[in-house]
This record gives sequence, C-alpha cells and structure tokens, in this order.
Amino acid sequence: MKLNLGCSTDLRSGGWTNVDIHLGKEQDPVKFPFQQADLSLPWPWPDSSVDEIYAADIFEHIGDCSHQWRQICERCWGALDGRWPPGRRGGASGCALCGSMPCVCAKRHWSGRIHVMNESWRVLKPGGLLTMECPDAAKGAGQWQDCTHTTPWTPNGLQYFADGSPAHNRFAAAHGTTARFKVLAVSERKYTETAGAVLCEVWKFRAILEAVKL
Repeated sequence: MKLNLGCSTDLRSGGWTNVDIHLGKEQDPVKFPFQQADLSLPWPWPDSSVDEIYAADIFEHIGDCSHQWRQICERCWGALDGRWPPGRRGGASGCALCGSMPCVCAKRHWSGRIHVMNESWRVLKPGGLLTMECPDAAKGAGQWQDCTHTTPWTPNGLQYFADGSPAHNRFAAAHGTTARFKVLAVSERKYTETAGAVLCEVWKFRAILEAVKL
C-alpha cells in the first residue's frame, strides 16, 4: 500500500491510495483510489502495513492540542482507548494522581508534529519511505501566509525524529516520540507566483525518510 496524504486535487494512480479529509468533485475513486481520513486523529491503517507515504503540503495543517476541549485532551493521553502515560492510571473519572479529566499533572499534551511523525512511522513497514514537503518556517512568509497552517516545520526539526541523533536520544522518551527515521535526503526550493499585485515567494523543503524498525 502507498498513501498520498492530504491529496486534494493532486491525485495519483499506479498503486496509490489518495487520502484527504474531503471528497472533492474532481476525485474519481475508480481511476484514483480514495480514502477519507482525518489525519489529526489516530490513522486508520494497521501497524507496518504501508510501503510508502507521500505527504506534500499537509503536515503543516495538523495542529497541536488546544487544551480547550475535553475530548482532545483525552486523546493526548489515549484515555479514550484505555491507555495512559507511564505511572498514571485513570478512566472516565480522571487521572489517579490529580483526580482531574483532562489530566493537569501530565508533562506533555498532543503535538501535531509528533503525532504525524509517530503515525507515519507506525504504519510504515520496516524500510518504508516517507516523502514530506512543507513550507520552511525559517524562510520567508510561506508558513504564515495560509490561515489554515497551524504548525511550523523546518529541516532542523527533523533531528528530533532521526534515529540515533543527539536530539532524538535525549528527548524522544520525554516528548512521547516513538518515530525513528533515517534521513536520506533533504532539499529546498523556492516557488514564486503572483496574485494580482501580490508577489508570493515561498520556500519549501522536501525530505525523504526511511522507517527504522528492529
């Protein structure tokens, strides 16, 4: 299986499953196999079932926990499916340590970046490839011009998901990062377009990562 995440109108054939939260009129599910999915939720594919993921202009749209809605904060810690962080036990009545729901003593809440990298790694087979492209938040206005962009990405941030890197070794456990990738390639490109009198220059980076699984 190969997944084209957040496909919108960029549809792929030849063994790809096109994935988006919306089913548009231009999508032909016969010619271009399509699956509707909300990528901000747990992904619907089994562990180690995917050969390749292509994710262009999608990960920056998946945001962090807002801490405002009970069901979202429950999702941070997996309370809805019975899983809790190490040392914590609870249920519908709340955390066993602080007695609150959502848990207010928890160190970390759900991060959009950690979520999509963990889920990408989980569903990929050992050696499976993730190709991702995002606006480079360190360069220009590309990250900030779209009102639906919620999380900033930079090439530097990949070190937190790179197996064996100092950042991964030091912070993965504390951050709840299960993803482990080998970064095969990183490239950058500037896109230029005009919208009337507005000149838009957008820097994007593309990374190819290989899932590391023992």
